[in-house]
Amino acid sequence: MSLRSRVGAFFDRAGVRNFILGVILFNAAILGLETSEATMRRAGPLITLLDKVCLSIFVAEIAGKLFARRAAFFRDGWNVFDFLIVGISLVPAAQGLSVLRALRILRLLRVLSVTPSLRRVVEGLMSALPGMGSVFLLMGLIFYIGAVMSTKLFGAAFPEWFGTLGRSAYTLFQIMTLESWSMGIVRPVMEAYPHAWAFFVPFILVTTFAVVNLVVGLIVNSMQDAHGAEAEEKTDTYRDEVLSRLAAIEARLDDRRGPRDG
Repeated sequence: MSLRSRVGAFFDRAGVRNFILGVILFNAAILGLETSEATMRRAGPLITLLDKVCLSIFVAEIAGKLFARRAAFFRDGWNVFDFLIVGISLVPAAQGLSVLRALRILRLLRVLSVTPSLRRVVEGLMSALPGMGSVFLLMGLIFYIGAVMSTKLFGAAFPEWFGTLGRSAYTLFQIMTLESWSMGIVRPVMEAYPHAWAFFVPFILVTTFAVVNLVVGLIVNSMQDAHGAEAEEKTDTYRDEVLSRLAAIEARLDDRRGPRDG
């Protein structure tokens, strides 16, 4: 076995993956401690050192996988994801790039690539995006129509909520989430426009109870399909294993029959 094959097999071991997962979780705790000024005053140098050690482990992992797989490393979307996350952590936080220090917590997202169950959830969500795109387009059309209508109807009396198209869209988004929609917005509007309910109630029914639930349904169906594919894959693997064992048993029986027949 070549050196590249041995390195690739090393990083494919379950123990190594679990170790990387532990480092990710430990590093997330370290980054959380960095937000505490009292903790940084007491143990700032140690926390900074531990953070650098974790980053060094991540860099070594990526470098090892690149050495073992070369160009094939970038054919796996999860490898590219890990590469970008670690690469962001290596960008120096200076000269206006201090916001990148906050982005270091994105390393925690590497849990998605290390944990198979979380990967399946993300893959199921990604497979639902095409259908969700059509739903979001429909939602955008409804919001645009509603924003234009509400600006024309209520903008003069309530400019802070419906004075412009952007304000109307934001207010309608708040109404869609059902956050203080009745006492906070709709009832005050109805004091000036008693029939305003004829606009707001259908809007809530269409967006909150129809379109949003349609998005949830698409995600649930996608997750079920992903789970079904996983179960089918396990079944196929188990069946192949059983068939191979049966073939091995049959071969042994044939070997034993051969000398007796002779």
